[in-house]
Amino acid sequence: MKNEKKKKNKNKKIPCWNRIIALANQKGGVGKSTTAINLSACLAEAGKKVLTIDMDPQGNATSGLGVEKNQVENSIYELLIGNCEIEDAIIPLERTNHHLIASNVNLAAAELELFETEDKEYLLKNHLDKIRDQYDFVIIDCPPSLNMLTINALTSADTVLVPLQCEYYALEGLAQLMYTVQLIQERMNEKLVFEGVVFTMFDGRTNLANQVMQNVKDNLNEKIYNTVINRNVRLAEAPSYGMPIIDYDSRSTGAENYRNLAREIMGREEN
Repeated sequence: MKNEKKKKNKNKKIPCWNRIIALANQKGGVGKSTTAINLSACLAEAGKKVLTIDMDPQGNATSGLGVEKNQVENSIYELLIGNCEIEDAIIPLERTNHHLIASNVNLAAAELELFETEDKEYLLKNHLDKIRDQYDFVIIDCPPSLNMLTINALTSADTVLVPLQCEYYALEGLAQLMYTVQLIQERMNEKLVFEGVVFTMFDGRTNLANQVMQNVKDNLNEKIYNTVINRNVRLAEAPSYGMPIIDYDSRSTGAENYRNLAREIMGREEN
């Protein structure tokens, strides 16, 4: 029965539009927030209506999109604990078709406060169901751990995209995440599909990076995006200015990498 269910999930179609994508990796420092910021911005630049949701208490996606996280009146924290409606938490960004639900350190307390809440795993989903039809893409930046925040993101999402740094422990962390996704599929969100892997912080000059990439390709029967996000100084600098890379340095390697990733995701066929 379990094998049949695995096969069923593997064959499920990925929607092209009106898609909620959770960016997840249980290992930190892999370019997850950087990907959330810049993929969202590039999708918006391409004319798509985009909502970015920062589910990480560090609030890196929030500050990286130019919003002062400690001055936000209604963040994802207020939304989850029921102090505001989702419309009140949506912040318009410079591109009129790009919106944000921000995060800050207050979110770290949400798991304890929601401990006895009924159906706490579906709080985000219940809010998103009200407005998801207004967006072509909803991009959720998950925290680098499996907690109630990550579970809320995965129960809300249609697909999971995994930014993967080309380093020694990459496969180990990926195996853990795949198992988590499988559990969510079986118990909470049957429609969840593994979107694929995108390699980040890639340095083709090192043998290790190339070996890890080949190792993942040899061992993973899931989608691996053709686009590779290369190590790039300008890409690393952009968050400190509160700007996506396409605004900070539109002609940089990082900007072109993320534009290519956005094109590849937009071109995803339903198979």
